[in-house]
Amino acid sequence: MSYYWDVLRKYAEFDGRARRSEYWYFVLFNYIIIFGLSIIEGLLGFFDETDQSFLASIYQLVVLIPYIAVSIRRMHDVNKSGWFILIPIYNFILAVTEGTRGDNKYGSDPKRAENK
Repeated sequence: MSYYWDVLRKYAEFDGRARRSEYWYFVLFNYIIIFGLSIIEGLLGFFDETDQSFLASIYQLVVLIPYIAVSIRRMHDVNKSGWFILIPIYNFILAVTEGTRGDNKYGSDPKRAENK
């Protein structure tokens, strides 16, 4: 859960690098929260005529910038430009790829910095 809060604290930080665990835990907690909000909204009976959850949509808008920021930092970790998040399949491959060991042009190795 600390990775989730770390991403929210660095909500508009597009420089630097993000480890795989930071990115994927943020994605995981986002899906859990969206699922939970959808269930709550369904149990309360809000907006029965639509399949889309209003609360989940609002939440997604709130975390849009932090999600873009952590995605760009994840691309930086594999030594690629942040623009690679716009390439659908390739950005997924890069997101699951281990980051560059040691420093790269986008910053120091977050794995090494965490172990210090």
